[in-house]
Amino acid sequence: MTPLADILSLIPQAAPFVMIGELVHADETSAKTTFTISEDNVLVENGIFQESGLIENVAQTVAARAGYESKMFNKPVLVGYIGALSDLKIYELPKVGNQIETEIVIENHIFNVVLVSGKITCDNTVILTCKMKIFLPEQ
Repeated sequence: MTPLADILSLIPQAAPFVMIGELVHADETSAKTTFTISEDNVLVENGIFQESGLIENVAQTVAARAGYESKMFNKPVLVGYIGALSDLKIYELPKVGNQIETEIVIENHIFNVVLVSGKITCDNTVILTCKMKIFLPEQ
């Protein structure tokens, strides 16, 4: 796939609460995004991107994959909701100017519930791992 810089066409979020920059990969079971931390981001405090920003980044990566799939089938982009977060491990918080790469893998998709594993890296170092349960509305 060609990387998609027009991320707003794939996710239901809008500025100033967009926590991904570009969708660089998406297929039936996974996705990868990049995001550069900016000084004016609402989840940056004292030059550090906060834990809540990392969690939202994973969720928006899931949303971007779903939005990409919806666009391929000429369907509307869905609004999903985080239902559960587990096995969260945050090893480091990125700083303003850092670029993070986020990968999600769909482990299970039953009816309107998607279970994913997420991983964020910064400078080739894993800074977050988690599992997330996302609820999507019926299409």
